[in-house]
Amino acid sequence: MLARVKSSILQGIDALPCEVEIDLDPRGFIKETIVGLPDAGVKESLERVRAALTNAGYTLPAGRLLVNLAPADVRKEGPVYDLPIAIGMLGVQGVIADVEPGAPGLDPRRYLFAGELALDGRLRPIKGAIALASLARQQGALGIVLPADNALEAALVPGVEVHGASTITEVVGLIKGEVEPRPTPTPDIESLLRATAPAVDFEDVRGQESVKRAIVVAAGGGHNILMIGPAGSGKTMMAKALPGVLPPLTPDEAIEITRIYSAAGALPPGEGLIRSRPVRTPHHTASAAAIVGGGIVPRPGEISLAHKGVLFLDELAEFPRFVLETLRQPMEDHVVTISRASGTLRFPASFMLVAAMNPTTRGDVRPGEFGQREMDRYVGRLSGPLLDRIDIHVEAPAVPVAQLQAAPRGSSTGSMREQAARARDRQVKRQGPGLPNARLSGRQLDALAPLTEAARTLLAQAMSELGLSARAYDKVRRTARTIADLAEADALDAGHVAEAVSYRLLDRRL
Repeated sequence: MLARVKSSILQGIDALPCEVEIDLDPRGFIKETIVGLPDAGVKESLERVRAALTNAGYTLPAGRLLVNLAPADVRKEGPVYDLPIAIGMLGVQGVIADVEPGAPGLDPRRYLFAGELALDGRLRPIKGAIALASLARQQGALGIVLPADNALEAALVPGVEVHGASTITEVVGLIKGEVEPRPTPTPDIESLLRATAPAVDFEDVRGQESVKRAIVVAAGGGHNILMIGPAGSGKTMMAKALPGVLPPLTPDEAIEITRIYSAAGALPPGEGLIRSRPVRTPHHTASAAAIVGGGIVPRPGEISLAHKGVLFLDELAEFPRFVLETLRQPMEDHVVTISRASGTLRFPASFMLVAAMNPTTRGDVRPGEFGQREMDRYVGRLSGPLLDRIDIHVEAPAVPVAQLQAAPRGSSTGSMREQAARARDRQVKRQGPGLPNARLSGRQLDALAPLTEAARTLLAQAMSELGLSARAYDKVRRTARTIADLAEADALDAGHVAEAVSYRLLDRRL
């Protein structure tokens, strides 16, 4: 007796089709075998399924039971196959059967199944529910059956019936028509996104108006930014408030981010949609694999979890240098490629780098030449090529007591967001959607960022005196293009270039 159940293989953030075949030979010795390149977690599925079915009141098949996960040359991992194996084991016994069109119940041939089983028959959540729903749509399946905790995220994919179940008994009832099917409706993503408010307001940050200006420029053009200042100057607070200045998520962006978090198993409990731009804050002891992604079976790292959002690296100079150097290629290409013997995976990594650091190991700068050398030594931990990829370097000085006690709080997130939004609107009209100033190539800058004669002279002088690299030359032009957009100017004049050059603070120390 043979039963086939459709499921999926999660590779990176995408799903590949997987067919779970169950063969029962009642004349053979009692033995259970699972093949198809399973890992240890998949091999343990048979024990979990046996206990779950027994405790749910079902009779187990007697005889030689063979489970094959096809295709056999792709590694399978995790407990996601518990549910399809259980459905197949019930199918070979005749407990459930194919459902003819028009008859009550769900036809198992037209659905994909995935879920982890508890020993009492409950269904536990899995990773990659959105990828499973996308695969079902690609294959023309009617829908998917998966744990109820994953139903909201899977329902983000339109055109697919999503049936969330809490127990194996409920799944059997859906197939046999004993439980009324109630597919999870597709949520109104736009209304969910509109209801999201920033967690931190810049109005709560006293002083630091020059840093707030630099943040408006960074948000207006999608530029990377590094804040340098003593401890307690508000750097971390401003980094957490920065996403509120960025444009709100579009529905497509929200689904893309949620897909990554779903595959990584990082969705907050009860949340089916990531509603605001992510802010990832890895500790400086994090490994390169944790930041960039990797592992024996590659998983998204912090830079992919920060996709379309902010990667905040506090105490930047304390990160191991080799870890920081791994960021260079993703910062340029906005994608990270991880190669293993089994294949190559690509994870999206279009993030905005926001970094902060103290000027020295002490946290401040001593007066005199010794303090200057101490600062140069500490900043020297960062490589020139990495700093070249950070468009804006800005100083965040200690806030005087008078400003801390003053009643006016300065720029708010709302006013800063309006300024950045106007600059972004000009870029969309000029360059089209999805191409902020920070990603303009040199040839595009020649056409879209014309320099006045005074600006050209000033930039040449800055290049000579500061020893800027060719990459930094383009960084200055990109930043100046955003500053001009904030001023609603078409050409880049000397004032725009001067402000952009002032943001190359660390170039003067390398």
